[in-house]
Amino acid sequence: MTDFPTGLLFDDAMALLRDVASRHRLDVETLALSRCHGRVLAQDIDAPMALPPFDNSAMDGFAFRHADLRGSETRLRLAGEQFAGLAGAAIPAAGECVRVTTGAAMPAGTDTVVIKENCRVEATDVLVPDTAAGANVRSAGEDVRPGERVLHAGDVLTPARVSLAASLGIASLAVSRRPTVAVFTTGDELIEPGMPLAPGQIYDSNRDLLMGLLRADGLEPTAWPRLPDNPKQVEIALRDAGCAFDVIVTAGGVSAGEKDHLPGVLAQFGRAHFWKVRMKPGMPLLFGTLDQAQLLGLPGNPVSVLATYLTFGRALIDGLQGRREPRARCHAQLTAPLDKAHPRREFIRGRLSCGSNGVMHVEANPATGSHRLRAAADANALIVVPEGPQHYAAGSIVEVIPF
Repeated sequence: MTDFPTGLLFDDAMALLRDVASRHRLDVETLALSRCHGRVLAQDIDAPMALPPFDNSAMDGFAFRHADLRGSETRLRLAGEQFAGLAGAAIPAAGECVRVTTGAAMPAGTDTVVIKENCRVEATDVLVPDTAAGANVRSAGEDVRPGERVLHAGDVLTPARVSLAASLGIASLAVSRRPTVAVFTTGDELIEPGMPLAPGQIYDSNRDLLMGLLRADGLEPTAWPRLPDNPKQVEIALRDAGCAFDVIVTAGGVSAGEKDHLPGVLAQFGRAHFWKVRMKPGMPLLFGTLDQAQLLGLPGNPVSVLATYLTFGRALIDGLQGRREPRARCHAQLTAPLDKAHPRREFIRGRLSCGSNGVMHVEANPATGSHRLRAAADANALIVVPEGPQHYAAGSIVEVIPF
């Protein structure tokens, strides 16, 4: 039925998926800063100006020439005041100081600020304590120099990065378009939650799982009606979605059973890049291209859906947008021994926590079946166990993918 690569090692399948994604980068759109949060930047940004743009006071206090200080306390005449948002309001002479507020431009000739609370004011004089030269002054360009590269194409635009662009006077940014995603669940046995169950039926949990995972990644997926175990209806629905969406994500129908029609449909009407990955759970994973869409066919067991989305699904979404920063992974100590005898890479549900000593710990859930959704609900991370038989003693360091 199929002649495309099957049974790939996890790393080989991931490299192939990333290569395909890199060759199908989504187009670029320019958005106002208020709409850029969470998007992937599509251009390098060089600072058009310095930050700060001028020398300014870091505190409310008094600005003066450090050379005017004499001993532990110096009497300076108050020559005026300089507030934030104004410039050139006061130019002190030797032996004079100026009242300044936080962010105010440093008056001409001054180079040091003393905190207001550390001074004594007597009529028109200010008694200033001995202070280090340059204290409480933010120098022009100390944060960013003009022309310095401050953001890179492929960066995820966090609130702090958007704020940095705003501080440089940049009103809009070129970002990768977010992919449109069609979500399908498959199987005659599935029924909507809230409906009465007939013998042999189960509630469809994968749709809400996938929609939630995609929304958590900032996307707005579209849930299509459930696909029945009918190859013609599967073909029609997927080809319709393939003409209208960037990504198709399916759950179920990708194994080798008589009712698993997706591999055959993709082989006949699209291009399959691989089928079956040596991982647990999630081995029957299918990846290909159908019309304009990249199709990721996930196995039907809910824990397989979780593991394959967090690994391959996110990699596809990120690759299409040109994201260069890897997703968060960490390392933690196992709270109990862990053994694996099979040759596949395994992703085990676990509970990640941080002890009072600052060390991360992870507790593996004993439920290993890919249908055990309760164990996934109790977990907040996946423990990554490499290929081949493995034995970990309690306290061993393992790689962890946080949810």
